[in-house]
Parts: sequence; structure tokens; C-alpha cells
Amino acid sequence: MGQDKVMISGEKPVNFNLCLAPMVGLSHAALRELCHGYMPPGAHTIWPTEMLNSRRLPSEHLGHTPETSKHEFEENLVPQILGNEEEFIASSIEKLVEWGAVGIDINMGCPVQKALKHNYGVALMGDARYAAEVVRMSVRNSSVPVSVKLRAVHESESGTLLDFIKGIEDAGASWITLHPRTAAQKRRGQADWDQIGEIGARISIPVIGNGDIQTCDDILRMQSETSCKMVMAGRALTARPWLFWQLGERLGFESPVAGRLAPRTPAQEGAEYGRAAIRMATLCEKYFGENLGLRKFRFFVKTGSSWLMFGHQLYALMMKAKTFEEVHRFLGEFFSREQEMNARTELRQ
Repeated sequence: MGQDKVMISGEKPVNFNLCLAPMVGLSHAALRELCHGYMPPGAHTIWPTEMLNSRRLPSEHLGHTPETSKHEFEENLVPQILGNEEEFIASSIEKLVEWGAVGIDINMGCPVQKALKHNYGVALMGDARYAAEVVRMSVRNSSVPVSVKLRAVHESESGTLLDFIKGIEDAGASWITLHPRTAAQKRRGQADWDQIGEIGARISIPVIGNGDIQTCDDILRMQSETSCKMVMAGRALTARPWLFWQLGERLGFESPVAGRLAPRTPAQEGAEYGRAAIRMATLCEKYFGENLGLRKFRFFVKTGSSWLMFGHQLYALMMKAKTFEEVHRFLGEFFSREQEMNARTELRQ
């Protein structure tokens, strides 16, 4: 595997092996800033955006839409785009590089019907030549590296997946992210980590592994078992944004919180969830205002609170809250009592 290849270069070379996944409605500036607060000093990773539509980007004022807002600490932005036509891809990439992108990620893993209808996302995996051409047109219109995020195929078709990825590699992709669930599985079933290792052993570009990451031990185990270049976590980082802190400790980085160790016990994690939720509420209001901010925050709580014991009660309170003033009051009351977190949930919500 291309472990020695630098994925991106610049002022902040990547030296940390955990990154956030691009999630619709979640991987916005507020969540990125929340997670960034748990990054160890001197640690640098890549940061995604939500999926951005290449047909819309050319006419948008980047930095002034909810999906393209940035926080003051942003670095190593690698926005993810949906697209399949060179005219729109070229214009989008040009704008995104001017906006601050250090890499461009092409989505070939989204299984939602809206993407499939327009031959975006995982639909591109149905035509290997066309998918390779999308990468090729992106690379020739980009001054920064281009990567691809994709899903797996059924294990009986693993040779097909390898051929597909080799086509992407030959087209100029600098790295891939593999979520080893099929499009039909969506979020169900177990991610087949073996595919990450098998693909990585047969291509020369780096592979980022994605799927079923819930704890710091999962991060280390995936990297050990698959030799992937980096691990990508999605929904778990809405529950445990401090995974960056926990991993940093295990890797020998300094603590991002002076005088404190990362939370370890269920009760310590429960208390940290409360602190993170309060911070996230403040950030959602800052970036999105009251109405949109409340919707963003509720989605954050809905996604991450399944790891929290009695998380359904917290989500019910957040649905009841009509203002951020009420959000903060309800959060204060809920976390005035000791709360605990489960190590795992079924990841099916």
C-alpha cells in the first residue's frame, strides 16, 4: 500500500491518522470546530465538508451557505463533491480551491435516491469506465489532489472492486476512502474490513478505511488489521468528538485540554458528552442562527445520543426546546445528573 505517499502537502502536513467523514447535515463548520477543539496540539488531519453539488457550486457564494461556512481554525479542507459533468466539475473545483481546499474528494459512495437519480454517488460504481473518466476530468481541472470515497461490492465480486479501483488509480486519484458496505446494505450489517486490507495490498495509492468505528480501540484495530493509511469515523464523532483526544493520548501527543486526561469511564464520557453538547449548541447558533441552528443541533443529538444511556430522553428534550435558551436550560438540567455512555450501539439509526 502507498503508505509513504503524502496525501496532501502544504503548511499543515497530515500527521494524524483519524479524520471525520463527510456526512450530509452533519459535517459542517460547527461539527468541524467542535472536533477540532479535541485535536492534540501539533496534530493535523484532513477535514471534509458535507457533500456539495457540482451543479450548484458555480453559482453559490462560498462561505455564505450553511454547507460552505468555515470556522477560524480551518485547515486541510478536502470538500466532497457530487458530479459527473466536466463543465460543472471544473468550475466547482476552481471555486473550492480559491475558497481554501487543499484536496477534492469525489463521492462515489452515496446510496440515497437523489444521488442515484442523477447518476451521482454510488451510481458511478455501475460504470467503471465512466467513473474513471469522472476522476480523470477532475484531475485535469484541479491544482490539488483528487480522492474518491466509495463503497464495497459483495465479497463474491471483490475482483470487480479491485478492477474498478485500479481504473480510478490509473485516472489519477491520489487516494481512496473505502467504506466496505455495499450500497444495498446502507448502514446495516457489518463492514467488511478485510476488503480494505485486500484492496490496499494491491494498489499503490493510500487507502483510508471507513466503517464501524465507535471507539478508540476500533481505530487502532482497523489500522492494525488493514494497514490503512488513515481511519475515517462518521456518526461516532457526533457522539465522541473526543476520539481525537483519546487517540492522541495513545499516540503520545500532548493533551488538548491542559491538566486533564481524556475521558475513559462511562461516567466520564457521559459528562464530556454534556460539555460537548453545550459547546455544539453554541456553535450551531453561531453559524446558522436560531431556526436552522436548532434543526442542525437536533440532528446532531439524534445521531450521537444513541450512545448515551437515556439518550432518547435527551433527544425528546431537544425536540421540545423552541429556542437555544431552552436548549441550554434543558442541557444544564439533564447533565446536572450523572450520565453514562455505552461503548457501542448498533449503528442502524
